[in-house]
Amino acid sequence: MSSTSLPVLQPQHNHKHDHSHKHEDGVACCSHHQMSELQSERYMTMYFVGFTLLVVTFLANVFLVKAEVISQTAADIPAIIAAIMLGAPLFYAALKELRAGHASSSSLAALALLGLFALKKFEAAGWVALILLFADQILRRTAFSAQRVIEQLVQLTPDIARLLVDGQEREVPLGQVKVGDVVRVRAGENLPIDGVVASGRSTLDQASLTGEAAPHEVQPGDQVYAGTTNLSGLLDIRVTQVGTDTTIGKVTELISAAEKAKTPRQLIIEQVARFYVPVVLSMAFLTWFLSGSDSQGGLERAVNVLFVACPSALLISSPTALVAAFAAAARLGIMIKEARFLEAAASIDTVVMDKTGTITTGRFAVSRLAPATGVEGAELLAAAANGEQQSNHPLAKSIISTANAARIALDTNASFEEIHGRGVKAVTSTGTVYVGRATWLEELFPHIKNEVAAVNERIEGMTGVHVVKDSRYLGCVGLEDKIRPNTKGVIDRLRELGVKKISIFTGDRLSVAQRVGVSVGADSVEAECLPAEKHEQIEALVKQGRRVLMVGDGINDGPSLAAADVGVAMGLGGSDIATNSAGVALMNDDLSRIPFMIELSRMVRGIIAQNIAISITVAVVGLALASAGYIDTLVALLFHFVGDVLVVLNSFRLFRFGEAYAEAEPVETDALPQRRRQGSANLLAAQPA
Repeated sequence: MSSTSLPVLQPQHNHKHDHSHKHEDGVACCSHHQMSELQSERYMTMYFVGFTLLVVTFLANVFLVKAEVISQTAADIPAIIAAIMLGAPLFYAALKELRAGHASSSSLAALALLGLFALKKFEAAGWVALILLFADQILRRTAFSAQRVIEQLVQLTPDIARLLVDGQEREVPLGQVKVGDVVRVRAGENLPIDGVVASGRSTLDQASLTGEAAPHEVQPGDQVYAGTTNLSGLLDIRVTQVGTDTTIGKVTELISAAEKAKTPRQLIIEQVARFYVPVVLSMAFLTWFLSGSDSQGGLERAVNVLFVACPSALLISSPTALVAAFAAAARLGIMIKEARFLEAAASIDTVVMDKTGTITTGRFAVSRLAPATGVEGAELLAAAANGEQQSNHPLAKSIISTANAARIALDTNASFEEIHGRGVKAVTSTGTVYVGRATWLEELFPHIKNEVAAVNERIEGMTGVHVVKDSRYLGCVGLEDKIRPNTKGVIDRLRELGVKKISIFTGDRLSVAQRVGVSVGADSVEAECLPAEKHEQIEALVKQGRRVLMVGDGINDGPSLAAADVGVAMGLGGSDIATNSAGVALMNDDLSRIPFMIELSRMVRGIIAQNIAISITVAVVGLALASAGYIDTLVALLFHFVGDVLVVLNSFRLFRFGEAYAEAEPVETDALPQRRRQGSANLLAAQPA
């Protein structure tokens, strides 16, 4: 291993998926918010009946009571029925809160309604219950949860699939499709499953998953995903994932989980809310007592205190912001597995990137054959291809592609053994071939060191794959990988966001890593790293007190991604977002999503703080006005919702996040690892003054 401190619009479908609005135990929001969609429709009918009864009482009071046609008691009967009917859901929700041991908004609202009953203000009680429930429905339907986002995602996946059996199409419910089946998707249809293209070529719209507007060309062998749209040709797809195991199914689950996410900040809010209700009850009692415990006005003031002090706005301060942030990130192809990773991204000061497939495209091409003395280029290429033919490594695929283009026949009877992080050993009909790192081959065959050194000079700046046949050194295949065009801009942006250290970790040679590091403006590189050594370096950074974000392919870098404060796996095909070690998965290969995620995290933190301030301010002002008797019951009811509305609207600023970026902090130049390594390079020191 080597170290140098460096000079850093979709078709619609009918669905029966159950994504009801649910919450974990604990104080997540008011209990009367917890209604399923079916319950919601039933309640709308009840609201209409209640409204009609209240209108009857209102008209009776205006026209009949004043004309002394009927008594006040008779006029109040429809309102009493309405108040009991409309208040029942609130009383039931309050009972659930009390049984769970955490009185909250529903309990306070129910107690206030009882106060109005005691005052014999039945019409007011009915209107209050109607407004409470109806306004809550509006909030829930528009912005109170991730329900709409989830429904939109679910609608992207058809319920019916065209299954190919013996070359014949057969439409079957999606639930009957199994892994390994072949499904046909025609132009204009959405893909129902994740899979690999078995036949056909087409263009896919993957914006629903990746956030990329540009169409994506696919051909046999390419990975495709449920919820994307087939724009042009006919595709036959071999199924790899179905249902909730598909990428979009996992997206849906992750966004839904945001509602139940409990960050340390939310847990603190819930603890505060547990003490909040007893305080409000005490204030209501004090208001009643000081206003004259035997007067009707005192009781009315106490009722108003209960309405304005409902802590629903405080309780939704964090969940609404998190849901909005998760949905905003998902629309840009950023899948965040847990709220804690989003929260941790706000304080990142060190970014570590894998090179191949992250900073570079990962699509290697053979640029040079550097055979050893007395070896022909064709012999070198043939041996390398025979050794690599069963490997899935990008370098191996490039070598085999070049050999096929050169019409080199491969030994199909070769046995194959991969030595993780070092290379491959293949036993062929013409001898045993070793293909891989120079350091590994030098350990096996010490006598080839001088030849390797001479060959390395001819492939300077390239990625080299060295070849030994039996004990004879044949030379090296030089490959090059293109740097992603936006990498330099992304690194500059990270610096503006205050990231102090940007490093590249790679298993490639130091000269290759150093060339890439200088090109993109990194601070340091760790070259010739085995997976275990990458993990060791990440752990060292974390122990130094750095807040580390690691970006890698999510497979070989698994231990490193898990060790970092925030692990980010690149690309749709690079990781399984349900089981990967990374806390975040990028659904495309756009590195610009990294600074966006950091900015989003910081904005979420600010939005939550603002939400808490808004909810407390509204409650304090309302309490002062209610206890002093300056507002009546209907105005107090307005205060009950004004905080909720402001918090929701403020949280939903995250959906259209586009604020100006923060100014950068100066970059530190201290050495990256705790111990000096041969493969470390200081790029800053290597640059001219």
